[in-house]
Amino acid sequence: MSSTEAHRAPGAQNGSEPVGELVQRASQQLTELVRGELRLAQAEMKEKGKRYGKGGGLFGGAGLVGFLMLEALVVTAIAGLAVALPVWAAALIVTAVLGALAAVLALTGRKEVVAATPPTPEQTIENVKADVAEIKESAHR
Repeated sequence: MSSTEAHRAPGAQNGSEPVGELVQRASQQLTELVRGELRLAQAEMKEKGKRYGKGGGLFGGAGLVGFLMLEALVVTAIAGLAVALPVWAAALIVTAVLGALAAVLALTGRKEVVAATPPTPEQTIENVKADVAEIKESAHR
């Protein structure tokens, strides 16, 4: 028996490894690959989460600045009307217009919410009931 034959694993033929060892090695490599991919996905999602957080903060800042801009526009409208009217009358007119706008928006929003209730997919439920009835009918035939 030569020295290379003595080092060969039992059951190995022509220098190849036994199937059990190959399966075990493939399983370990697959496990390592999956773990590596999971670590990569975790790092990628962490980075994306940071970007979403920054983006959300910037959108919030833009909303705040936009709101301040609208307040300045209201003051500008009052000042413009105050040229022809007393300041209190100009402020009252702008307040009334903003109140009317808020009321229209609230009523329109309420109408949309009422149209959306109940929050169930009614058409889909009816379709499923019809499908079940059709299946029962064809099963009885």
